[in-house]
Amino acid sequence: MHISNASISTGSTVHDTFMSPPVCPSVEISPVGAARRRMTTWRGINAEIVNFTRPGEITTRFRAPVHLLAAYEHGARLDGETRLDGAPRSTLKDLRRKLTFVPAGHCYEDRSAHGVPPRVTYFYLDPAIFPDPRTGDPETHSPVPHLFFDNPKLWSTVAKLTTVMDGSEGDGRYLGALAGVLVHELARMHRGARTPKTQARGGLAAWQERVVLEHIETHLSDTLELAQLAELVQLSPQHFCRAFKQSLGLPPVCYHGSRRIERAKLLLARADLPVTEIGLTLGYSETSSFSAAFRRATGLTPTAYRRQLV
Repeated sequence: MHISNASISTGSTVHDTFMSPPVCPSVEISPVGAARRRMTTWRGINAEIVNFTRPGEITTRFRAPVHLLAAYEHGARLDGETRLDGAPRSTLKDLRRKLTFVPAGHCYEDRSAHGVPPRVTYFYLDPAIFPDPRTGDPETHSPVPHLFFDNPKLWSTVAKLTTVMDGSEGDGRYLGALAGVLVHELARMHRGARTPKTQARGGLAAWQERVVLEHIETHLSDTLELAQLAELVQLSPQHFCRAFKQSLGLPPVCYHGSRRIERAKLLLARADLPVTEIGLTLGYSETSSFSAAFRRATGLTPTAYRRQLV
């Protein structure tokens, strides 16, 4: 078990509901210095916003006598796997808006090479406040572990909590109410309560979106083949394009281009890689076409963008 020395938010609007002492079990992150961490605490719940500050290989571990809910706002990995006692291991690449639940006492370990540094909110929940949704009494059975799952209703509550935590002033009563909703939604989920479908109307099913995004992420340097993507998810090219835009908000070609630019930003952070080499690595046949695409997306040339990073 790792004990965090992360700083505790002491805004006056939430101070009255702080636990004592203000340290709690937290996710262990290595290498040291790979993330910025900020923790807020309510009665029975600690929440920590973690911004990973660099791409590359990162290991996170957790095992403690509290439940953990990890909410990935964004993040993409190039390689690696995640293991959680009681759940199948995962090599999922696109971690955006994914949730992971680690019951108290379960071992969680993630070893990943990140392309897009993740931003994660970790919620540490005292099992004593985890209620049986049928009676309201404390839960007596261990919840089921879940790795990288979708739950729009739960995510909505997480997003509200994170937004308030990110603000300069926290409303303690509102935070407490949202935290209570979060706990009860988790309890209902683990009691088999029906959750909303994750498929947007007319969009891709969850498994189809996962397969397509993983394929795109691992083939950014290749020309996008719509027929191949459609075949992967058993749809006609026309139906696939409509469903993809409905789910992701962009046509496949535009999404592929945006992911290339995000990968380029990460590579430009490495001073040892020439701009020409980065463009070729990402599938641009000429430096001029790479520069033009990057400038359209960011307003800067690759060289100008790199200067800003210094």
